[in-house]
Amino acid sequence: MTSTSTPSGSTPSTAFAPDSLVLNRKLPLWYQVSQSLRASILGRTPHDPLRLPTEEQLAGHYGVSVLTMRQALKELEEEGLITRHRRRGTFIEPHAVRTAPVRLLGSVDAIVAQQSGMRGELLAHGTGLVPAGFAGCFPDLAEVATYHRLRRDAETGEPTNHARNWVRPELAARIDPDDLVRLPMTKVLRDVVGVAIGRITDTVEARLADPETARLLGVPLLSPILHYTGVTRDPMGRVLDVAVIHYRGDRFSFSVTLDAT
Repeated sequence: MTSTSTPSGSTPSTAFAPDSLVLNRKLPLWYQVSQSLRASILGRTPHDPLRLPTEEQLAGHYGVSVLTMRQALKELEEEGLITRHRRRGTFIEPHAVRTAPVRLLGSVDAIVAQQSGMRGELLAHGTGLVPAGFAGCFPDLAEVATYHRLRRDAETGEPTNHARNWVRPELAARIDPDDLVRLPMTKVLRDVVGVAIGRITDTVEARLADPETARLLGVPLLSPILHYTGVTRDPMGRVLDVAVIHYRGDRFSFSVTLDAT
């Protein structure tokens, strides 16, 4: 793991200031930078400026080359999050209708970035029996903590997905439900509860919306959705959390990037 350097010059007050990032040299740098910048853009407030710093300033901020930064910006431009104007600079596109890709690239930070920029609503939480399909994930437990959330686009308020989590009770005792309104479960477990995360196994399937999903997401019954299952383990392989998320099929796509180097 390599820490990023600080910017060589101060960022103008009229430019958007992205979050910092610790880079993992095992993953493509442009991808990590694009996902970090994407999370910063989606998590911005309406009062933040729309203008991004220059390519050189962003490259210095993240500690990468200008070429790597240019590739990261190209990714965001293709997604419709930013627009680039010769001599004027790069600007966040505030009214873009985004089709957010569900990406799998083996990075916890990528998963956190994927889930950022959404406003959560905690529909229910409590305790319950381990679902039969996940009994093998919690062989030592009869009951787990349960959470059900609806998440909306931070700008439009449109429902984008609803998520159910099954969490080990001793960890749930340290979770403030208010944090789950603002933050993804992965980030709460890692950064708030302080649990070491060793591995997350993701599965994505195409399914049809059942009555509950259709009602919560505001889509027609039997319309296409993406059904995501994520199993989070600690470094010893013990399951900490199982998440099942139903994404609107008309707002999300599925993309896998393979690093061949």
